Amino acid sequence: MRCSMNETYNQKLKKNSQKLRKNMTKEERHLWFDFLKGLKYTIKRQQIIGNYIVDFYCASKKIVIELDGSQHYEADGINSDTRRDEYLNSIGIKVLRYSNYDINKNFIAVCEDILKNMECSNE
Repeated sequence: MRCSMNETYNQKLKKNSQKLRKNMTKEERHLWFDFLKGLKYTIKRQQIIGNYIVDFYCASKKIVIELDGSQHYEADGINSDTRRDEYLNSIGIKVLRYSNYDINKNFIAVCEDILKNMECSNE
């Protein structure tokens, strides 16, 4: 592991992160290409933070955006997400979570919420 500023980086996750970037879900592609990629903020896909890979990360705003598929609503997924969110919050990162359903059915509302959080961030 190496440290960069306040964020830790797990080298073992690098290959998995690269694979996830190449194989984004339909909802991740939609959010990335139709909204996040065009924002004035630098946002990284499948970013490694500590022992976790987050879907999208804006370092300048210290915001993570996670898209939740069905596995996130099972007991193991809920527990894993809770631990991940607690860790990210403990190092000063805000986590925004949206369901795949919201991406597919309420895309504009999701984009507005992300933008509101980006603009309200302290940095």
